[in-house]
Amino acid sequence: MPIINEFAYIKPATMAQALKWLARYKKPAILAGGTDLLNSLKDGLAKPEALIDIKGLEALHKISFSRNRLHIGALVTFSELIEAEVVRRHFPVIVETARTVGSPGIRNRATMVGNICSAVPCLDSGPLLLAYDAIVATIGKAGKREIPIAKWFLGPRKTALQPSEIVSGLTIPLPEGKHAGCFIKLGRYAGEDLAQASVLVMVLEGNRYRVAFGSVAPVPFRASRIEKLLNGKEPGARLFADAQTLVAASISPITDLRATKEYRLHMCRIMLERSLRAASERLAGGGPRYGERLL
Repeated sequence: MPIINEFAYIKPATMAQALKWLARYKKPAILAGGTDLLNSLKDGLAKPEALIDIKGLEALHKISFSRNRLHIGALVTFSELIEAEVVRRHFPVIVETARTVGSPGIRNRATMVGNICSAVPCLDSGPLLLAYDAIVATIGKAGKREIPIAKWFLGPRKTALQPSEIVSGLTIPLPEGKHAGCFIKLGRYAGEDLAQASVLVMVLEGNRYRVAFGSVAPVPFRASRIEKLLNGKEPGARLFADAQTLVAASISPITDLRATKEYRLHMCRIMLERSLRAASERLAGGGPRYGERLL
């Protein structure tokens, strides 16, 4: 489907220029990877007055790790996250999650920042960033802000980003001590597909657990009731079975073209148990290798 909406195309050379142009229009759109935006333009869901292309802002195209904090620039693609040695070494579950995004062609263009800015309920990065207590960095005419990811998602396609702001990147703190994770995404087939449901489990030293779901509520979320049940307890089949009993009260799936709510609920129970088991085994030095299909 062609793009029929007319708009101005602007490619600023600096962040100051980008913010200037952003403030000039009532309905601007920011172009980074563009994988979500271009689909919205083709479908007529987005009708901006101006398209501000920030791909020339090299300061946003960096991955760095310092003081146990991973910094991901707004222009960093999923493929670059997969290939980054520092991510592979310290955050292997990021690599596991990134590998489930679309196809290689999509991953070569799509960015994690763009993924959270789209804020669709089925976004892949949401559970991951929630489990890591990530921080979203923005810059606008009023200055810089740091927004906890827990306060970022306000509803389907709604975020805490102000109209005058641009997201400059993400900060992901490395948990103290050893940790391991597991991400499982339910799709209709192997390959490029949107999530019917997803779960991210992180297990930290001292039997501390973080559990986050996607595609089964208006926004991705941490399952606090399940975490409370798990925390402080030794991993095992009985504990994981008890956690499964809380899934129905923790998620709010819907029926749509991709799955029924009953199917999503049933599969979330299975995905939770498998991800808890895999993350616990990985923390102990065994378990399935990162990226291995568990569903």
